[in-house]
Amino acid sequence: MSIGAPGNRSRLWQAGQVPSSRASVPSARGNFDRSEALGRLGEETFDVLVIGGGITGAGVALDAASRGLRTALVERHDFASGTSSKSSKMVHGGLRYLQQRDFRLVYEALHERQRLLENAPHLVAPLPFLIPLFGRDGIVSKGVARTYATALTLYDLTGGLRIGKRHRRITQAETLGHLPTLRTDRLVAGFIYYDARADDARLTLAIARTAALDHGAVLANYTEVVGLVTDESGAVKGARVRPAVPGTGPAGATLDGELEVRARVVVNATGVWADDVRALDESSHPHSIRPAKGIHVTVSRSKLPADIAAVIPVPKDRRSIFVVPWPDGDDVYLGTTDTDWDGPLDDPACLPGDVDYVLDAANGVVTEPISRADVTAVWAGLRPLLAPAGGRHVSDRTADLSRRHTVRVSAHGMITVTGGKLTTYRRMAEDTVDAVVKALGSPSGTRRCRTKRLALHGSAGLEELRRPGAAATLGVGEDVLAALVGRHGGDTPAVLALASGRPELLEPLVPGLPHLRVEALWAVRHEMAMTVDDVLSRRTRAVLRRARDAAEAAPGIAELLAPEWGRDPADAVRDAAVFADQARGDLARAGLDPVSTK
Repeated sequence: MSIGAPGNRSRLWQAGQVPSSRASVPSARGNFDRSEALGRLGEETFDVLVIGGGITGAGVALDAASRGLRTALVERHDFASGTSSKSSKMVHGGLRYLQQRDFRLVYEALHERQRLLENAPHLVAPLPFLIPLFGRDGIVSKGVARTYATALTLYDLTGGLRIGKRHRRITQAETLGHLPTLRTDRLVAGFIYYDARADDARLTLAIARTAALDHGAVLANYTEVVGLVTDESGAVKGARVRPAVPGTGPAGATLDGELEVRARVVVNATGVWADDVRALDESSHPHSIRPAKGIHVTVSRSKLPADIAAVIPVPKDRRSIFVVPWPDGDDVYLGTTDTDWDGPLDDPACLPGDVDYVLDAANGVVTEPISRADVTAVWAGLRPLLAPAGGRHVSDRTADLSRRHTVRVSAHGMITVTGGKLTTYRRMAEDTVDAVVKALGSPSGTRRCRTKRLALHGSAGLEELRRPGAAATLGVGEDVLAALVGRHGGDTPAVLALASGRPELLEPLVPGLPHLRVEALWAVRHEMAMTVDDVLSRRTRAVLRRARDAAEAAPGIAELLAPEWGRDPADAVRDAAVFADQARGDLARAGLDPVSTK
């Protein structure tokens, strides 16, 4: 019997076969609760169904719901589990896009950067960047210095100045003050300019929670689309989805049957998987996406003591890599690459050559070389770049392809948004929902976009939490409070309240990292975390910082959370083992296996 039948669905809820995330944060508009979401998906008819729970899909859901549209979103795995948790974590205009003369993209991205700084001040913060200038005999090439100065001036004028600071040139001594291990035999001076940073996965989650809690959208992770629903004319009017109970085995357990989600308009916002969803609607499988792999590696700040971000040139490749200190703790990450990927979209691999590329770039400019043995974590993601139309050849380098986005409507009415970048997700969502409104036939001028000045959930109450004495009032150290506010914003007191009477929950989730055990509890109860991987990869970023330590901590975390999920302890043990095997396997594929590390 189909889970979509109301009577059967009620029995499933009562039997407890669908694990609940327990009580959600109270809201006048909606809940962020998977059990309730699955019930509503099969019972209601929506104005718009969004397929894909990355930052683009979450942005579309928020834009649509905030305009008053009845909105639903389904995600095959976890929110932000694809590209949206594996970026460089930058909210920036893209200095190198000026070299490609894509001034419009830079202008648009810098506009969006400023909106994010204002709408999500707990998650997005300004970040100074260092550009070291190298030369010979204490002299930098005038051409190189002029090129940087011109580009940075243009960056400021294009919109960079909105951050409140302009670029400036600094001396060799000032440059070394920010990155002391730079080679002094070549270092001459440097530039400082300003952009912004964000935790990409938590930003995606905040957007999703804002759509649900503040605007009544219905969202569910681990709910895979297996087919589209059409009417007599062939128009797409919804999707068939298959919810799963993850964490109960290597592949998770599928619930009894499928749900039919009815919607007047369906939006495909699945990133690098967009062509696969389009194939459900079209007569053939399109090839509109050219995936580009980007990898990052993490090392201890003791190996690369940067106190601000830095841009390091890659010899002979016309590219640069970032060196970025994590905002809390003692880790630094380096990246990224930009290469074609023709392997499985679900499992992009960081390979030994990728690690060598990044480390070689850094080692070319520092006095204390970084070896593979110093790498504590790696991650790889795929950019959903648009392939040139009509098979046209633009470049063999994915780095040269456009980061712009496009919105298209199929012959059967499904709307697909592809391309773009993290920083411009809000504009992508606005353009997409404009197309939704047009498809719905709303009168001209109605349902205008509201997200330009729409604060994300967690942005309220920051001033109080950042006042002197706030940490003592909440019973934690100042550094601990600052880190919590950087992840949870105004929800921080509610997070800490879960530890009342349970001091063990204020201990580290993973030794050596700033996350607390209580955050795992919060993630399950209020952030729809369904697996150990959800907690350690996306609700916290432990596996991106100390992969081996996260793998070792997984069994204890599973034991803590099993009662919250209502699962058999054996299932929790298997869930932890799957996570640990994946974390260690990613290191091994990158040539960082403890046996072979050199």
